[in-house]
Amino acid sequence: MIACVLPRDDPRDALVSAKATNLASLPRGARVGTASLRRQAQLLRHRPDLTITPIRGNVNTRIRKLGDGEVDALVLALCGLERLGAANVVTEILPREVMLPAVGQGVLAVECRASDEAMRRLLEPLNDPITAACIGAERAMLAALDGSCRTPIAGLAEAVGDRLTIEGLLLRPDGSEAIRGRRAGDINDAEALGSELGRGLRGPAGPAFGLG
Repeated sequence: MIACVLPRDDPRDALVSAKATNLASLPRGARVGTASLRRQAQLLRHRPDLTITPIRGNVNTRIRKLGDGEVDALVLALCGLERLGAANVVTEILPREVMLPAVGQGVLAVECRASDEAMRRLLEPLNDPITAACIGAERAMLAALDGSCRTPIAGLAEAVGDRLTIEGLLLRPDGSEAIRGRRAGDINDAEALGSELGRGLRGPAGPAFGLG
């Protein structure tokens, strides 16, 4: 079980490129490296002229491949770059309107055996309740969608006081179609809000969205 989650770091994605100052200024046909269908679909939604190039390896490997000219740009999680002390390579932090994050992005979670009550008590003080509520909403949305690894899904929940808002996005892999939705309500109803949003996104989606 997830015994605790730490306070969320910045969940946004970042563009890294030596050939452009931002996503909009990348030249037509530019090769953008990513192994994420979610990122691919959102990139093509805004820039269908781009060439998406699958890229593997850790952050340092990907940045090296960028330097070697295998791709013209990368899209990476901002929090990962910050944790590695590499935020200086960021060219542009992509706004949520362009690149909604993955469910859980920016959150560190600690798992333990559900039956290990002593460990659960030790971890409880580390749990951030606001982050836990947001992650609960996002995971509930994902469960309601029942998507596969071939389904581009994005979601982000945020809380201010006792109010929680969750935004979700379901896309076709080529970015040609997208279904976006939002729900808001009491933070104590976080999982219910996420489930409701997931069902709302799933309703109008056909087989082309790759849902189970």
